[in-house]
Amino acid sequence: MSPLPLAGLRVLDLSRVLAGPYCTMQLADLGAEVIKVERPGTGDETRLWGPPFVGGESAYFLCCNRNKRSLTLDLATRAGRELLARLLDWADVLVENFLPGTLDRWGFSTAELRARYPRLITCHISGFGQTGPRRDEAGYDLLIQAGSGLMSITGEPDGLPTKVGVAITDVVAGLFASQSILAALVGRSLSGLGTDLDIALFDCALACLVNVGQGHLVTGENPPRVGSAHAQIVPYQLFAARDGHVVLGIGTDAQFARFCDWAGLPQLAADPRLRTNAGRVAHRDAVVTPMATRLRELSVAEVLAGLTPLRVPVAAVQSVTEALRDPQVAARQMGARLDHASAGVIELVAHPVLLDGERPSVRRPPPRLGEHSREILATLLALPEAEIDRLASDRVI
Repeated sequence: MSPLPLAGLRVLDLSRVLAGPYCTMQLADLGAEVIKVERPGTGDETRLWGPPFVGGESAYFLCCNRNKRSLTLDLATRAGRELLARLLDWADVLVENFLPGTLDRWGFSTAELRARYPRLITCHISGFGQTGPRRDEAGYDLLIQAGSGLMSITGEPDGLPTKVGVAITDVVAGLFASQSILAALVGRSLSGLGTDLDIALFDCALACLVNVGQGHLVTGENPPRVGSAHAQIVPYQLFAARDGHVVLGIGTDAQFARFCDWAGLPQLAADPRLRTNAGRVAHRDAVVTPMATRLRELSVAEVLAGLTPLRVPVAAVQSVTEALRDPQVAARQMGARLDHASAGVIELVAHPVLLDGERPSVRRPPPRLGEHSREILATLLALPEAEIDRLASDRVI
């Protein structure tokens, strides 16, 4: 394909786990050159998070570190920090997710970075941000989901609060971070100066409350858990079929009328209380109970075959296996296969955006720990081989 839009962008990635690596993978997928800096000997914590492993590589690490090179560097040492300072001369963007204050102690405070590298864009990712009374608290996704209200609105009404099945606050924070970096690059093209970005998982999780959070701000009422249902649209939820489960996302009055006609439930369409969405929300049980009874009589295939041609939004609940093997995946080229030095041929979920009809390729597999250390130090910093050997002997790299 034609040159990727971020070709030539240089990113130094000091982050670990998910939010930071997911951010820098988005940039790498779009063409940026990303150097992932890891602790010698152990590296990114997710390298050890499993099973599953393949060829000694964890699936967790593989999911968010493609298209990068790995450099091991002990930043707790003076020599490691000196090398970092030289690498920052090369970089356009620095991404890090250490505890707030860590870079300050190492001599890389925001003020010092701005003075020495005025064009550098710095992106700090943490649980609660660089300021505020909770800045020093741990930022694990589970804790953020619990504290942000997301868990309180997730799960069945009579069940326990439930976390989303993936670390969604990390994913969203990573996306907000990559978006903000791109905005800062536009700003730099105008001003010539970098921007210091402060990304908090907690802030991003609050933003994810969207309509539910706004509903509270409007009414002052604490939103309840409604399971798979929607707080403001009815019927918009999970239903059991005879042999599985389906979801209906009926968002208009016309769709509701078409569903009732197909399902043989004319009494619902004729009920004046239920002709508008506001009425259906107010009389939720009067809608959902007869619908649930009718749908349990039908197979998943019958529901899909009946409602899809009528343009009534419907889908089967698929397993992860079924979703990743859906014909749409192949048609959209959302899967990628490539060779990995340790794991052999691996499959990855591709970048989700098409650029002029083409999907960015996976140019590099997720790197092995320190795989590119010597290459990076020799080519970017022009260190002689003897100096690199000494750094390795001293466990700086």
